[in-house]
Amino acid sequence: MTMIVPAEIQRVSAEIDAFFDRLLTVPDDGRARLYDAMRHAAIGGGKRLRPLLVTATCALFNVDRARAIRVGAAVECIHVYSLIHDDMPCMDDDDLRRGKPTVHKAFDEATAVLAGDSLHALAFEVLAQPDTHPDPYVRVELIAELGRASGPAGMAGGQMMDLVAETAAYDLTAVTRLQQLKTGALIGFCLEAGAIMGRVQPDGRTGLRGYAHDIGLAFQIADDLLDTEGDAQAVGKAVGKDAAAGKATFVSLMGADRARAQAEMLVDQAIRHLHAFGSEADLLRAIARFVVERDR
Repeated sequence: MTMIVPAEIQRVSAEIDAFFDRLLTVPDDGRARLYDAMRHAAIGGGKRLRPLLVTATCALFNVDRARAIRVGAAVECIHVYSLIHDDMPCMDDDDLRRGKPTVHKAFDEATAVLAGDSLHALAFEVLAQPDTHPDPYVRVELIAELGRASGPAGMAGGQMMDLVAETAAYDLTAVTRLQQLKTGALIGFCLEAGAIMGRVQPDGRTGLRGYAHDIGLAFQIADDLLDTEGDAQAVGKAVGKDAAAGKATFVSLMGADRARAQAEMLVDQAIRHLHAFGSEADLLRAIARFVVERDR
């Protein structure tokens, strides 16, 4: 069943790239370098897992595909901005991302900061536009949820914990909390966004939230395994950096075999959270399997 995922990734990647190509048309003025940097980071490469989760969830509720892509592009803006900033010398100091030079290497640090800032702002601009959804209450809920998922109570907070991890002795509970914020919060938004677009009331989103929680942790365990065992060329970025920095990870705390078993258990649990859905949720089930079987 996971064979359907690469084809869906290819489809959503093409749609997201086309959206960014239109959104990031390079102006004929002093901002051209900024737009070139944003395009370098946003177009091409990457797993596009977050837009895929948005479109797959929206499909459960028959949401218009073009609207779903706009929400997927908004969350990808946040994800890409975070990668630009994470790769900078003041954070993870990486030279390679998605198989090509990181933005601060391809351009310069100041441009990288502005490219990240601009993508962050564009995410909310896209969500605020009527083309995303005609109901302003739906748009406001999307904006509020993405703000929470990307700020100090979500991704940014997790990144702060990750920076502290280089000098702190984190146990498994702390690492789990870190990853629930740094990685899991945006993944949770993707499922929540599909339900919001489908006008599902909050008390009807429990299964989707459980699914998001479990695949978010499974995804990070798989990332930790790739950082330990993966090939840099296939992964598209440097590997082995967490161990070199002395950071506690799921693999360092649990061992590779136990971590792999935990990821498989989380995937099985995530799929069970979708019991209320029929074949319309098969893509989400396949994505859950894919997150632990991937090689990048």
